[in-house]
Amino acid sequence: MSEFISPDDTRYDERARALVRIGREAIAVADNEKLDRYFAEGFSFHGPDGDMDYVGLRSFFESMRSAFDGFSCERREIISEGAFVAARTSMSGVFNSRFEASPIGPIEPTGKPMRLELINLFRYDEDGRLAEEWVQYDNIGFLRQLGADPTKEH
Repeated sequence: MSEFISPDDTRYDERARALVRIGREAIAVADNEKLDRYFAEGFSFHGPDGDMDYVGLRSFFESMRSAFDGFSCERREIISEGAFVAARTSMSGVFNSRFEASPIGPIEPTGKPMRLELINLFRYDEDGRLAEEWVQYDNIGFLRQLGADPTKEH
């Protein structure tokens, strides 16, 4: 049994399986057409570094794909209820190119693997498109994996 949810796992509803698919098919690999159809107009993202719109989030995904070879976006657990889906998400890859989207500015690659664990809450609109997302993760731990530690004096 895989540690990640399959988009074909019938234990989950269609909305949850679509979330798995979008992570694999349009976030981990560039497919802006799929992303454009999935995200609602006026989408709002709320994360540890502040809020952003869909264009900003799509740019963040592009930066992750550029910096981390073999970048993946997988779901571990999902709970779906009405207009809301909660998930535990794992993003990973090998840090082989400069990371431009860091909250402390660009970070040079280390060649080491990275794994970012997130807790997400998604809200979908009446048309079934993603309207809002709240995300929490250990930003300091993530930066330390990348070889940067903003808590240490340089």
